[in-house]
Amino acid sequence: MSFTQKLDARLKQAELPASQCLFSGAVDDSGLGCDTIVVLAHGAGANMEHGFMAQMAERLGSEKSDEHDGEQAIGVLRFNFPYMRSNAIDGKRRPPDRAPKLIKDFSLLIQTVREVYQPKRLIVMGKSMGGRMAAMLGAEQAIDGVICLGYPFVPPKGGEPRLEPIAECRSPLLVIQGERDKFGAKGQVESWLAPFNAKLEWLTDGDHSFLPRKSSGTTQSANLDRAVSQSIQFIRGLDA
Repeated sequence: MSFTQKLDARLKQAELPASQCLFSGAVDDSGLGCDTIVVLAHGAGANMEHGFMAQMAERLGSEKSDEHDGEQAIGVLRFNFPYMRSNAIDGKRRPPDRAPKLIKDFSLLIQTVREVYQPKRLIVMGKSMGGRMAAMLGAEQAIDGVICLGYPFVPPKGGEPRLEPIAECRSPLLVIQGERDKFGAKGQVESWLAPFNAKLEWLTDGDHSFLPRKSSGTTQSANLDRAVSQSIQFIRGLDA
């Protein structure tokens, strides 16, 4: 039975919509050709096919193996949360599901990934809301590493920073943040993360999607490449 078949059976039993997944790099519906798989979760307003998601998956999945150093390529699995899957069925636009439903769906996916692929290293990565869900998942079960891309520290309507998922995450955690991110910018995030065992990396002049201003002298593509490099360094450092 393929990954999709096993996952859909679990989702049906949990009364959740059928899965929507995309594979990049050394992984497909039936097998994993490397030691590491990254499960990539989307943000609140854009699904797994958004340009940001596609570029991160393609860049991570194209990372070459280095047999001399004992390192292998990476498999990347993108997926849509239930509300996005429902949107695709009837064309209606829905707000994100509540966190318990998102985490339940995420957990079923991870359970199936472990069963089908049995990866040596399993990393959960998420953009914005997806990163917050990834950190919450890291508090509930053993994950080798969590990577948050543009963590939404401050709620859209303002308020206190959402630090509980980071505080409770039991997995090694990396936050990659644009310096101008409106949900948590340079000069704010450092003090918020100081009490916790989380690694923080900055992307030059990046906004919430890592897009810099033209005057910065860099580009979104360069920031995405940097985010991938930081992620690879973090992943390979897990065995150190």
